[in-house]
Amino acid sequence: MARIAGVDIPNNKRSEIALTYIYGIGRTAAAEILKKAGIDGAKKAGDLTDDDIGKLRRVIETGYQVEGDLRAQVSINIKRLVDIGSYRGLRHRKGLPLRGQRTKTNARTRKGPRKTIANKKK
Repeated sequence: MARIAGVDIPNNKRSEIALTYIYGIGRTAAAEILKKAGIDGAKKAGDLTDDDIGKLRRVIETGYQVEGDLRAQVSINIKRLVDIGSYRGLRHRKGLPLRGQRTKTNARTRKGPRKTIANKKK
């Protein structure tokens, strides 16, 4: 199993898909990285040579912010929004959707499981 940016890349998948296991790299970025490194995307990750893996590492380290650095950057950005008291920051603080979605129904992913409120006894 190859290790790139602190993540074990699965051997049995195509290298284009295997790179998406790294936080911050999606399908498009994976295709770009492979193109820059000069590696065929259809090649299985287990079939990559040490030289190929080194090329991938260099391309990712020089041109992309991934894993820990990216996670830290995202959390800093969220903290900034919360600190300045912007609308998005308030939504983060309350644990509600940020981008205009409805909340009367749905939004369960963001709000968590339903909290049932019992009726008052007469």
